[in-house]
Amino acid sequence: MALKPDWFENARVNLTGVERRAATMATRRTVKKEWQAAWLLKAITCIDLTTLAGDDTAERVKRLCAKARMPVRADLIEALGLDAPITTGAVCVYPTMVRPAVEALKGSGIPVASVATGFPAGLMPLNLRLEEIRYAVAEGAAEIDIVITRSHVLEQNWEALYDEVAAMREACGPAHLKAILATGDLKTLRNVYKASMVAMMAGADFIKTSTGKEDVNATLPVSLVMVRALRDYHDRTGYLIGFKPAGGLKAAKDALAWQFLMKEELGNRWLEPDLFRIGASSLLGDIERQLEHFITGRYSSSVRHPLA
Repeated sequence: MALKPDWFENARVNLTGVERRAATMATRRTVKKEWQAAWLLKAITCIDLTTLAGDDTAERVKRLCAKARMPVRADLIEALGLDAPITTGAVCVYPTMVRPAVEALKGSGIPVASVATGFPAGLMPLNLRLEEIRYAVAEGAAEIDIVITRSHVLEQNWEALYDEVAAMREACGPAHLKAILATGDLKTLRNVYKASMVAMMAGADFIKTSTGKEDVNATLPVSLVMVRALRDYHDRTGYLIGFKPAGGLKAAKDALAWQFLMKEELGNRWLEPDLFRIGASSLLGDIERQLEHFITGRYSSSVRHPLA
C-alpha cells in the first residue's frame, strides 16, 4: 500500500504502561503439567531453527535440518501420546547455506529461511542487498529475513525506509519477507512502532525484533509495541501480518511468555506458524528438556538434547 505517515506520525507510547503490561506476561500467567507440555509442543512448531555462525558448514546445516525434521526424540513423542512427530517452523541460515538446507529438507515441508541484505548491519549499497535477496531465492529460500537501514528510522526518513523495504519486497518475488527492525538500535519505543508500521505498508509479511547480534535483542516491552502495531494495521486494512521475536530467547519459559503475549494481544490465530515464529537455536534444547521432565519427573543434562 502507499505510505501513509498520518497513521503513525503522532503515535505516543506510555513507557511505564508498556513495562507494567509486559511484566504481567511471565508473572501473573502460568500453565502447568500437561497444559505446559502442550504449549511447549506448539512453540516448537513456530521455531525458526537457526545457525548464523561464521564457521557454518554444509554438514552442520544438514545436522540442523535433521533436528528440524525431528526436534523431539522419538521416545518422548511416544510417551507424550502424539500420533505423529512434529517439525520446527523453518530452518534459517546464511544465503550460501540455503542449497544444502533445501536438499536436506526435501520432502519434509519445512521451509528454508535465509538472512540477506548485508545481515546483520545492513550497511551495504542497496543494489548489492537486492542482489543478495535474489541469490537466496534462486538457491531455494522460501523466506527472506532482511535488515532495515536503522539510520532511516533515527533520522525519521520514512520515505527512504518505505522505498527500501518495498524494493526488497519486490526482489523477494514469491518468497515471504521478514523485516528485521533491530529494535535495540532504534532507541525509543515510538521509533519501534513507527518503523513497524512503515515496514508493513511497504509489504513485509512479518516484522521481526532483532538480528540477535545487537546489544539488546527481543524483549517483552518491545514485542508488545510491535504486536500493537500489528493489531492497529489489521484493524485499518484487514491484512494479517506475522511477528517474529529473535535473539535472547533461550529458555522454555521465554517461549511460553511470548505465546501468552500473542494470544492475549492478538488471539489464537497469531499462534500459528504462518503468523508467529521464534528465532532461536538453543531454545529448542531447553524445551525438549522440559518435556522429558514432564514425562519422567527428572531433569536431564542438556547434553542429552543436542541441536545437531
